[in-house]
Amino acid sequence: MLTKVFSAALYGADAIEVEIEVNEGSGDPKVVLVGLPDAAVKESKDRVTTAIANSGYRWPRGRTTINLAPADIKKEGPSFDLPIALGMLSIVHGRDLPRLADCCITGELALTGAIRPVKGVLPMALEARRQGKPVFIVPEENAPEASVVQGLSVHGVKNLRECFEFLDGQRQIPATISDLDAVFHRNQNSDIDFADVKGQAGVKRAFEVAAAGGHNLLVLGAPGAGKSMLAKRIPTIMPPMTLEEAIETTKIHSVCGLLSGKHNFVAVRPFRSPHHTISDAGLLGGSTNPTPGEVSLSHHGVLFLDELPEFKRSTLEVLRQPLEDGCVTISRAAGSLTFPADIMLVAAMNPCPCGFFGHPKRDCHCTQTQIERYRQRISGPLLDRIDIHIEAPPVEYDQLTSTAPAESSAAVRARVERVRAIQAARFQGSLSPALNARMQPRHMRKFCVISDTCHSLLKHAMEDLHLSARAHDRILKVARTIADLAESENITEDHLLEALQYRSLDRSLWM
Repeated sequence: MLTKVFSAALYGADAIEVEIEVNEGSGDPKVVLVGLPDAAVKESKDRVTTAIANSGYRWPRGRTTINLAPADIKKEGPSFDLPIALGMLSIVHGRDLPRLADCCITGELALTGAIRPVKGVLPMALEARRQGKPVFIVPEENAPEASVVQGLSVHGVKNLRECFEFLDGQRQIPATISDLDAVFHRNQNSDIDFADVKGQAGVKRAFEVAAAGGHNLLVLGAPGAGKSMLAKRIPTIMPPMTLEEAIETTKIHSVCGLLSGKHNFVAVRPFRSPHHTISDAGLLGGSTNPTPGEVSLSHHGVLFLDELPEFKRSTLEVLRQPLEDGCVTISRAAGSLTFPADIMLVAAMNPCPCGFFGHPKRDCHCTQTQIERYRQRISGPLLDRIDIHIEAPPVEYDQLTSTAPAESSAAVRARVERVRAIQAARFQGSLSPALNARMQPRHMRKFCVISDTCHSLLKHAMEDLHLSARAHDRILKVARTIADLAESENITEDHLLEALQYRSLDRSLWM
């Protein structure tokens, strides 16, 4: 007898349908598993047979062949345990289960028959809907995550017996229902605010410009100047994520197994801050079967690299392609995978190894050679891809203890949203995302026209600071954002001068 059960396998940040064929034939009692399974899937036959026995059932006594199709896609993880067990039970009972053909099923089995949660349930749910499967059976803990997909009846199950009886029509399990809008808005709260930061008016202005135009930013300052504190608050001044963006980001977190309990939906722009010891694969994504890295986990949010020169140079260099393309492409012998990576890069560094070069009250003990060597850990090509360089001065005592109210994140975000609306109208679907930082040369020729005086200013800056052509374009894009904040149709000298001020690291390298 042959029976079919439908499940799904993760493939990059998405899922593909897997058809599980279970066939009982004559011969010695043996379970054969084919279809390019990894070690965890191969071990499932032992988990499944033990779980079936401990649930009070028996498994096929002849030669049982289990095929996972399509056979050219590698199957990973224990998520096929439950559908394989159900296929074997269907054979034992000599009939197809009434509801089986309409279901997509996933879940890991414990030896007791209990069903454990698996990762990647959200992309699997989206694939089940795309394939026209009206019912999705998942572990009970995964049901809230899967239920955000509209048009799908999600049923969370606790153990194998409960699942079998549901499919056999002997038991009713109510569908898990989530109000997607309520879940989305409930998860949009943030506990931090821009008003928490004392002083640093100039740095806050640079952060506002960066958030408004989607520009990458580097903060240079002594220890304790508030660089990390400011960076953590950038998502609070960025426009709230749309529902589509939230689902796209949640998919990536689901694939990496980062969703659980109440945190089963990512509605706040992610803020990821990996340690400087991270590997290339950890940052970009990879391994034998590629999974998303920190760059993709920051999709639609902020990737913060603290102590930038402490990262391995080779690790930093892998950021070039995602910063330009907004995605990560990983190639392996079996094929290529592309993960989304539409991020805002924010980095922080000290001005020198000891951290006090240029400090008004503390002495720097570094030699000029040490300072140059320290800064040269960041390559010129990577530095060119960072639009704004800003220095964060030490915070004075009077500013630190001031009780005067500071501007809130909501007030700054209102201005940022207004500028984002201007950009959306300007590009009218010709650019995605519609941000000044992503302008192509054809957009710049139309929207970054400057006067002769501005041309003269920019020419002198290029010659004095030895700036590259890419830095030239970045300056004009930042100037366009500053003009938008000022509600100016044209880029003026003041806007260009402020944009040039945001190349402080270029200036300091040539002083």
